[in-house]
Amino acid sequence: MTRRTKIIATMGPASESEGVLKDMVEAGADVIRINLSHGGLDDAVDRYRRVRRVEDAVGRPIGILADLPGPKVRAGSFPEGGAVLHSEATVSIRVGNEGSTDSVVEVDYESLMTDLHVGDRISFGDGGVVVEVTDAGADSLRGRVLHGGLLQGRPGVHIPSERLRMPTPTPHDLELLDAMVNEGVDMAAVSFVRSAHDIRRVGTEPHPAGPMIIAKIETRAAVENLDGIIEAAGAVMVARGDLGSELPLEELPHLQKRILHRCIALGRPAITATQMLESMVSAPSPTRAETSDIANAVFDGSSAVMLSGETAIGHDPTLAVATMARIARRADEEFDDDAWAEKVERLNKGREGSTDDIVTNSMSFAAFRAASEAGASSIICITRTGFTVRAIARFRPRVPILGFTTDERTRRQLTLSWGATPMAMPGGLDPARQVSTAVELAQAAGQIRSGDLVAVLSGSPDYKGVATDSLRLVHI
Repeated sequence: MTRRTKIIATMGPASESEGVLKDMVEAGADVIRINLSHGGLDDAVDRYRRVRRVEDAVGRPIGILADLPGPKVRAGSFPEGGAVLHSEATVSIRVGNEGSTDSVVEVDYESLMTDLHVGDRISFGDGGVVVEVTDAGADSLRGRVLHGGLLQGRPGVHIPSERLRMPTPTPHDLELLDAMVNEGVDMAAVSFVRSAHDIRRVGTEPHPAGPMIIAKIETRAAVENLDGIIEAAGAVMVARGDLGSELPLEELPHLQKRILHRCIALGRPAITATQMLESMVSAPSPTRAETSDIANAVFDGSSAVMLSGETAIGHDPTLAVATMARIARRADEEFDDDAWAEKVERLNKGREGSTDDIVTNSMSFAAFRAASEAGASSIICITRTGFTVRAIARFRPRVPILGFTTDERTRRQLTLSWGATPMAMPGGLDPARQVSTAVELAQAAGQIRSGDLVAVLSGSPDYKGVATDSLRLVHI
């Protein structure tokens, strides 16, 4: 079985050469994430163009995800090699952005002194270091290190989201996004989303004319407003680092399941992220717990799993991708497809939506059942926006999903969709010729063979709306 859960790999100092990028893609990376929190816009554009050159070299689409910084608070840079904050030590925390040490941490948040109080806990680097505020002076806070550790670079600083006075997305986010959209970026992740309004503020054209907008769920408010955010976004990311700082850790596994299930039921790709193979930043193999974490993310219904520091700064980015691909592929084999499909169908019963949505949802479930019961070798979807592919992918069919589209950005966005193989087809075809053309192209690509039975899902030329309303079983 080919791997169906997709992999996002983060580009960084360890993986920014075209050679390493190509190796990561060949090892299994489907989407490359460019973290706009680090480096300038020129660096981001240069990285984007390098990925496109690698895409041309490997001859298959690579999705590019621009991850916007958001109202992310960061510490001033630590010295090369980092600094260790020891448990029970006392540190001073002040506003600034020049540099941090093991005794003085600068934070680039102007409202630090008014928004934090004695007794508050501040976490650094996705919870790697935790400090409790013990005293507030005129221009700095003093704190006791509850949980020590190594801090490197400019780690994130978690401040309770309900206290943050910064908008989401920030004006800087929108400037960065405009530039990346001009380059042709496929997806954009919005950090610290608190409501559907934050997604609507992005203001780009709906995909595929614009990028697919991914809402990062990492605040308490986002959990409370989950369904509205999912409806407004193109996809969702379970950003477990800050989410684990916002809410009790014991709640995180249950929230992960809840978020993933809601996303998939509503036809949105769902990404599980943060510390999935953290040990492989420096070690050649993962821990047993990390291996189980990836497998459980697959069993929970993740469309994609993401690597961050493992590929951005890790000692062997390609090995990290190959390891994740191996674990995800094995988990895919054990996934209970039938039980999952029944669960999604139950979740969708009685859900309101537009006529087009209802028609497409009904037809996609019919295609899943028909393909399963008739023994189809694959499901061909002909789509302009990718919605048809995402609708059928919710049910996790056992057979490959071949997503044919005339739109290049849609094709690249399908790299995020579970089980989908993005395929290009020529534009301007007579609707009556689209099905036969898709079948011919699938045969030529070796995706289907003579004698196969395939299910084909498409829109009929007679339908007045934009729904997928046509299902055929075609014997090759």
